[in-house]
Amino acid sequence: MDLETSKDFSQVIEYITTARENALRKVNEELIMLYWNVGKYISFEMENQNWGDAYVDELAKYISKNCPGIKGFNRRGLYRMKQFYEAYRGNEFVSPLVTQISWTNHILILSATKTIEERVFYINLCIKERYSKRELERQLDSAYYERYMLSKEKLEPIQLPESIKNNFLDNYVLEFLDLPDKFSESDFQKAITANIKKFVLELGKDFTFIGEEYRVQVGGHDYYIDLLFYHRGLACLVAFELKIGAFKPEYVGKINFYLEALDREVKKENENPSVGIILCASKDDEVVEFALSRSLSPTLVSEYTTQLIDKNLLKQKLHEFMQIAETSEVIQSDDKE
Repeated sequence: MDLETSKDFSQVIEYITTARENALRKVNEELIMLYWNVGKYISFEMENQNWGDAYVDELAKYISKNCPGIKGFNRRGLYRMKQFYEAYRGNEFVSPLVTQISWTNHILILSATKTIEERVFYINLCIKERYSKRELERQLDSAYYERYMLSKEKLEPIQLPESIKNNFLDNYVLEFLDLPDKFSESDFQKAITANIKKFVLELGKDFTFIGEEYRVQVGGHDYYIDLLFYHRGLACLVAFELKIGAFKPEYVGKINFYLEALDREVKKENENPSVGIILCASKDDEVVEFALSRSLSPTLVSEYTTQLIDKNLLKQKLHEFMQIAETSEVIQSDDKE
């Protein structure tokens, strides 16, 4: 046995990895603060000196002359820094967060969003999920913010803890499955497992895949759960029942049966009750509400689509939901008076 295999050197590797991560994090913090301060300087000078666009051109030339070889400080880059500072200045909640994500992700967020609420949402999401550029682009393209906000509105009538509602969506976008026009539930399941990393990105990185066709035994009979995950944040098992058609009330009984089997036979003592997700191609919200109204198990019914949704359509739908919610609040307030 050689020295390398007879000794445990893993602790040294951990030291190296941690130091490297800390160094990269510190470099990113310094870089973001540099861009923040430059953006602040430009914004202040242009507002107080009444200088126009030519001011930025002159600054870009000056930097190029005095700091040759430095990248990102051309006219376009300087305007991005100004936009970055002006987007978050005076916001005490956002300021501590800006150094925790990369400049590339900041640019993507600024380019793809219009409101401070969206920007804060995506910044927090990047911090929580540690998104790469490609992963963030995908979430922006799939209108994750609108889908999340719509889910909050739609899940409100369902009697579930907020912690559960906050970790699941009413609609999942699965464009990466590359399924044909007609497919079976078996095809659907196999496509998900073949693209499990992308599926977990859509679900959230707190999900850990346990297995497909997960066997549970009850009374001498074997039953198989389509997909089984573990959610680290919720500390619970999550069972997915996959359906290629519209939601039917009888699906609730089946998922409840699976959850009971998991809680009795699989769940550990320190874990929370299992959660069930019925993933359907479509659903009638009123039928779902009726079907779940007497269910004691934490169960949700979500839709999926195999194509990217039109972001403008989702924005319009979210706006309509918010208007309805505001109108309901006004009516309830008037009734109390």
